[in-house]
Amino acid sequence: MRTASQNLLITIIALGLFVSGCSKKPTPLDQSPVSGQLKHFIAEKKAQANAAAATAEEKEMLPEFQTIFAAADRGDWETISNTFDGLRQFSESYSKKSASTPAATSWIGKILAKLRERLSKGDEAKMRQLHGTQWEDVKEVWGTFDCLASDVAKDKYFATLGQDIIGSIPAGSIYFGGSDPGRWTVTALQTSHVKGDPFFTLTQNAMCDPTYLEYLRSMYGARIYIPTANDSQKCFTDYMEDAQRRILHDQSSPNEAKRVKPGEDVHVDANGHVQVSGQVAVMAINAEMVKIIFDHETNREFYVEESFPLDWMYPYLEPHGLIMKIDHQPWAELPDETIHKDHEFWTKRLVPILGDWLKDDTSVQEICAFVEKVYVKHDFNNFKGDRRLVSDDWPQWMSKLRGSIGGIYAWRIGIASSGAIVPTNSIAQGEARDRMVKEADFAYRQAFALCPHSPEAVYRYVNFLVNQKRTDDALTVAETAVKAARDKSSADQFGYLINNLKNTRAQESANRPGN
Repeated sequence: MRTASQNLLITIIALGLFVSGCSKKPTPLDQSPVSGQLKHFIAEKKAQANAAAATAEEKEMLPEFQTIFAAADRGDWETISNTFDGLRQFSESYSKKSASTPAATSWIGKILAKLRERLSKGDEAKMRQLHGTQWEDVKEVWGTFDCLASDVAKDKYFATLGQDIIGSIPAGSIYFGGSDPGRWTVTALQTSHVKGDPFFTLTQNAMCDPTYLEYLRSMYGARIYIPTANDSQKCFTDYMEDAQRRILHDQSSPNEAKRVKPGEDVHVDANGHVQVSGQVAVMAINAEMVKIIFDHETNREFYVEESFPLDWMYPYLEPHGLIMKIDHQPWAELPDETIHKDHEFWTKRLVPILGDWLKDDTSVQEICAFVEKVYVKHDFNNFKGDRRLVSDDWPQWMSKLRGSIGGIYAWRIGIASSGAIVPTNSIAQGEARDRMVKEADFAYRQAFALCPHSPEAVYRYVNFLVNQKRTDDALTVAETAVKAARDKSSADQFGYLINNLKNTRAQESANRPGN
């Protein structure tokens, strides 16, 4: 049975909280810790956009695109950000315009109608350029500056994490970057994104977008398989048919486990047609598009930095440093060596950040006491970690990375972060299950300690604790998260969670023998 906290977890992930916020304070490009790499990346993307413009109907880039590239050359983050936001607002407002215009009867009405028609044609031309290679290049420059050239004091941490991910991936592999820093830092810092050197970088979040596939095809189509329009249609059709089967199951078998996932907006309309919408549905189709590439490229290694949990991957996933590897054969059980290596990697990695106090046997209460002391009270007495842990954005990305790996272990004890049902034959038993429980708990404790105000870190850990019948510990985590929350929205979410957990505890108490 799903709890309300499980439903809210998947909603949180679907709303995009997997995207770690990057800084937004202007920094001269020459002061960036990766200045040379960024200048090369900007030049490469500008050349790619110019080549695409030369063959496009309009023959030249939008003035706004030119403004963004010129600002990138100067290292002017403020202009990049403002111009990019203006383009997004234009796209949103254009999409909302009515397709029809009232008939013009008077002479002045006819003049105004012709003027509107000219403006409309100009808007249409502009909208055409907000798709395809030029737009993707502009988005990548914007995203790169957001993470790597917007605050010199913080950029080095994102750069270090991005470089470490790049260094862990063998040449010729295919990498899917999900969160903003997981995508943009790797895209910018690899030797050449356009040439796929040393590996091919894609994002799983945009695989449903035909213009993004066109963009990938222009770079990588001669070297790796990029899904076709027919592939896209088949994935959509397969998803719709599967969604229909699942909704019919839930309607006909209300007492069985729900097959429609939390946050998945699936319903049957008055005509009996299945209607789907929302991020959960989009990511389910994206997942199948990723699977097509995976199935075609059997001689290449695959790696993923998670945005949204993609269910088909879990049997194939293993921890790989900061990210995860997608093996070509499913694992019946994760090898002990792999588990030990992951445990040691994160233990050592976090000592300079958190200090050396978080051990295998560190309790929830001790972790929450640390959060209250360091995050809430800013008491750094005897703190041996990095004080930027409290103020910067990069710990949220690290928390996301660690929590995603915790999801591998949790999945193998029957807890799917997506809310899906884990196949019975994939759930570990006996000692293997005990090992998965231990490693999931350890990963989630580390993720929470890194970023106790992250809704994703909090909800993942709370779901795990409730599953393990540790509701009191789950309540302690949620109550601590409220104190560490950075905004009212997060505090309200955690408050809702606390009320839900108190109800769960009351039900558990009422169901105990003798009550």
